[in-house]
Amino acid sequence: MSSKSGKSRGLGRGLSALMADVAPTSTETETTAGDSEQRVPIEKLKPNPDQPRRNFDQADLDDLTASIREKGIIQPLIVRPASGDTYEIVAGERRWRAAQLAQLHEAPVLVRDFSDTEVLEIAIIENIQRADLNPIEEAAGYRQLMDRFGHTQEKLGEALGKSRSHIANLLRLLTLPDDVLDLVREGALSSGHARALITSEDPSGLAKKVVAGGLSVRATEEMVRKLSQPAKPPAEKSAPKSEKDADTKALEGDLTANLGMKVTLAHKPGQETGSVTIKYDNLDQLDTLCRLLSAT
Repeated sequence: MSSKSGKSRGLGRGLSALMADVAPTSTETETTAGDSEQRVPIEKLKPNPDQPRRNFDQADLDDLTASIREKGIIQPLIVRPASGDTYEIVAGERRWRAAQLAQLHEAPVLVRDFSDTEVLEIAIIENIQRADLNPIEEAAGYRQLMDRFGHTQEKLGEALGKSRSHIANLLRLLTLPDDVLDLVREGALSSGHARALITSEDPSGLAKKVVAGGLSVRATEEMVRKLSQPAKPPAEKSAPKSEKDADTKALEGDLTANLGMKVTLAHKPGQETGSVTIKYDNLDQLDTLCRLLSAT
């Protein structure tokens, strides 16, 4: 199925149309042209084998089961024809599972003709819309939509009601090591903590310190900032200068005056050894100094 527009879009229906297929509806379900709600036996429905969501929280499923047992299935499942008289669930597998637990015999459905590609895309979108989604799962969903279907961050933001910066910040989390991502999935680290660790040289090590110390996001940012600053080389310790006695200073003055050049005496305290330093300002002074030293 090719796009009718000039934009880089893998599906002719467009992302907005697919979003409408999985968006929450009111109790009186709206249908599009050619669509009508049907009631299908529970056993005639089967899950999508490519559904990216593999785990269903049992507590949430129990809550939904209780709600369905009391009020029934309010929002119809989206399905497509499968083999024989069965249907494959495109959106609503969680409701189907809860309906079985509630021992319902039928479920309301909207039958639509989706391609395999569209089914996968809708499954990813529905997964992103989950209320209990953690930041890493949400980021992975955005990445799948971008890599598989060529969606841009701007288009995803428009269709999903998210800001581009929200999507971009979540996608950056996927650059972190797996052990750090696991901590975010488990709730030990927030997405704010994880974002602060992205620029660090050792995100895994710092993540362990953050969890162990119960650091706030602000404290984590400050720790990363300090560690990222280049270390200052230790200041060289200069040897303490010993004060020259008055006789040594007087002798330096006499020699300087006689030679016309700066003379410095370094006499080691308590010893008879030392050194004499003569500083000349030009080659003429050097010649003079050489004549004086070589004179017999």
